[in-house]
Amino acid sequence: MPFARHRSRHGYARPLGQDAAGAPVELYTITSAKAEVKITTYGAHIVSLSVPNRSGAMGNVVLGRNSLQEYVSGFGAVMGATIGRFANRIDHGEFTLDGKTYHIPTGPNGIALHGGTAGFHTKTWSAKEIPDGVEMTLVSPDGDMGFPGTLTATVRFTLSQVHGDPALKIQYTAASDKPTVVNFTNHAYFNLADDTTTPVLADLARIDADSYTPFDNRQIPTGAIDPVAGTPFDFRTAHPIGDKIPERGYDHNFVLRAPGLKSPCMEVDDPTSGRTVKVFTTEPGLQFYVPHFPSPPAGASGAPAPPRRFSLNAFTLETQHFPDSPNQPNFPSTVLRPGKQFHSTTIFVFGVKH
Repeated sequence: MPFARHRSRHGYARPLGQDAAGAPVELYTITSAKAEVKITTYGAHIVSLSVPNRSGAMGNVVLGRNSLQEYVSGFGAVMGATIGRFANRIDHGEFTLDGKTYHIPTGPNGIALHGGTAGFHTKTWSAKEIPDGVEMTLVSPDGDMGFPGTLTATVRFTLSQVHGDPALKIQYTAASDKPTVVNFTNHAYFNLADDTTTPVLADLARIDADSYTPFDNRQIPTGAIDPVAGTPFDFRTAHPIGDKIPERGYDHNFVLRAPGLKSPCMEVDDPTSGRTVKVFTTEPGLQFYVPHFPSPPAGASGAPAPPRRFSLNAFTLETQHFPDSPNQPNFPSTVLRPGKQFHSTTIFVFGVKH
């Protein structure tokens, strides 16, 4: 069933069908004076997010799929999804907490990615409308994907304005009845031009980070926290994303200088549409992912070589704790204990430059 706006007696909630387990799935549409966002209860995915360009025309700035089945089948499964219990990577799918070792299902290279093989992006969340948005809740039972503790997670999506610009606020909370680890993020792919044929390499990016966490050839952090100075990861001054981009793009965790909601940790400006996005977060890190797989040189015959791999012409701004944190004692802790509550807030503010 395609995603289309429909107002029901429940507000902007529309039934979409069922997930693989037969649970009903809905699509919520949230609107404000300058923005519209659509979110499905399956995986708490952001399906679309429309904001104006410099001429005032509305356009969708996140990549999404056209039907529920495309999310359920796995193609684009994390696109726009709420990621948990543990976003990013856990080496060998193992971590030790309070003397006990836990095992999470792994994928390629023996890495547990985004909460295991059936993370929160594959679950159907319960939902209710709240002022200016929707609140989604998921109860993850003890042992789900190997993680300890029954975890109750809530994510709130609300639209507002910041200094007259449309803003999407995402608030995460969680509580567990046993010691566990948590790391949430949203995996939206952004293209501010509202045109996935337009590369994002000319977009100007600035990241308020003096350091990053280098990784090995399996993309597992070495444990070091290195300065960005003199590397392709120095975005302290805004410059085009493609200026220094590594051959296979960016997929790196930046250590934010001053996490909080008072100043943006990252800004991206698209010269084509005039759209801008500023990111505010309480999280200590930001995973900047820009898939980039340039074609190899032409063959001896002069014929163009086929593309090495599909490029999404998009980037992610995944606010989160650092990858593999449960195995890295010098990284900020991701441990959540009974009686405590996890809180995290990220705000995306969309503006225009003329």
